[in-house]
Amino acid sequence: MLFNFKQFKISHYAERLKADELEDLEILTKIFPFKVSRYVLDELIDWDNRHIDPIYRLVFPQRAMLKSKHWQSITSARNREEQRIAVQTIRRELNPHPDGQKSNIPRIGNRRFGGLQHKYKETVLFFPAQGQSCHSFCTYCFRWAQFVSLEDEHKFKSKDHSDLFDYLSEHEEVSDILFSGGDPMFMTNEQLSSYLDIILTPELDHVTNIRIGTKALSFYPQRFIGVKHDPLFRKIDNLIKNGKHIALMAHFSHPRELKTEKVVQAISRLRNAGVEIRTQAPLIRGINNSASIWRKMWNKSVRLGMIPYYMFVERDTGAHHYFSVPLTEAYTIFTDAYSKVSGLAKTVRGPSMSADPGKVLIDGIIDISGEKKFVLKFLQARNPKLVNKTFLAKYDAQATWFNELELDSQTFSFSDELSNSYEENLLPILKNQ
Repeated sequence: MLFNFKQFKISHYAERLKADELEDLEILTKIFPFKVSRYVLDELIDWDNRHIDPIYRLVFPQRAMLKSKHWQSITSARNREEQRIAVQTIRRELNPHPDGQKSNIPRIGNRRFGGLQHKYKETVLFFPAQGQSCHSFCTYCFRWAQFVSLEDEHKFKSKDHSDLFDYLSEHEEVSDILFSGGDPMFMTNEQLSSYLDIILTPELDHVTNIRIGTKALSFYPQRFIGVKHDPLFRKIDNLIKNGKHIALMAHFSHPRELKTEKVVQAISRLRNAGVEIRTQAPLIRGINNSASIWRKMWNKSVRLGMIPYYMFVERDTGAHHYFSVPLTEAYTIFTDAYSKVSGLAKTVRGPSMSADPGKVLIDGIIDISGEKKFVLKFLQARNPKLVNKTFLAKYDAQATWFNELELDSQTFSFSDELSNSYEENLLPILKNQ
């Protein structure tokens, strides 16, 4: 069972909260999306220590997520209309579509594919409309705007199967399709299969890797357990027999999410079916901002047969001021954790910022003639020529995101090498290859 705020408020779980906590939660859920599964409530949250519990913070919005001016504006609203205006104003000031996401929307001629993103040459993201929800909502989710009402704002979603086929059939440079959301595993087996079948058409033989971004293993591992989900595994078997590689991009924020019997069973079934599971999450203050947490999470992932993949930096959206960690602290946490795991866990990359120009790795902190610098590197880039290219930025102990850094002008000029759309950036390069 899934609970929105109204359902939670009348459930027995609400009895564990004080009256003022419920009042704050009601206000916060007018701004931020809220949904939580019974599995999370029953098996993951330490209710006796909820004020410091990482999983509680993961799914229950906290008052400090709103800046004082925003809290004042919504609590001082005198009627529904004033409250509606306050909510819309706050949401827009929370940077709902960060890092050029809208510029990733591709076109073929005059046809705009609003449910796709194509930022990197080899990979297309697809947002099936039926998967634009989750089994629980993360308080720090950078795609929170997908789940709330924002007037005149684009939402990435498509229920037109022809969009997926038509775009991929025109782009043979694409080897990877990433089903994203929301959570594609929120869809029924039938809905998901209807999209997966498209990748089996002969015209899409060049699409060899199917990735599914999901937090279902954390929030609802039952999604992969039991005979009722046999059709999903038959579909997986069929895809693999037809030469497709299936990778589940599993979002685990804390090692506690890896401890239940259900999640262990779900992971085992997926692996036995031939699915590769890669683990990733952002570094979040108050939830996982310690090296020991990440070390435990990577080690447990390897023990369960999964591949540590990414430590991300929290994007500059939503309650960024509340969750973000300075880049220098992120680098220290990553390095400390990375130095204390075996080579099997050193598949992980980070801290990585999914910024407008690409995935930017914080690769080091060095001293040049008495001046500290961040060493940065593109793991992926809108312009493929920048991939694996190292550059420098002035050290800033307070910086939490890429656009807060002062880049070394002697390294290279973004204005010369980077533009903001797939059509302007990738297509000319591909045509000249």
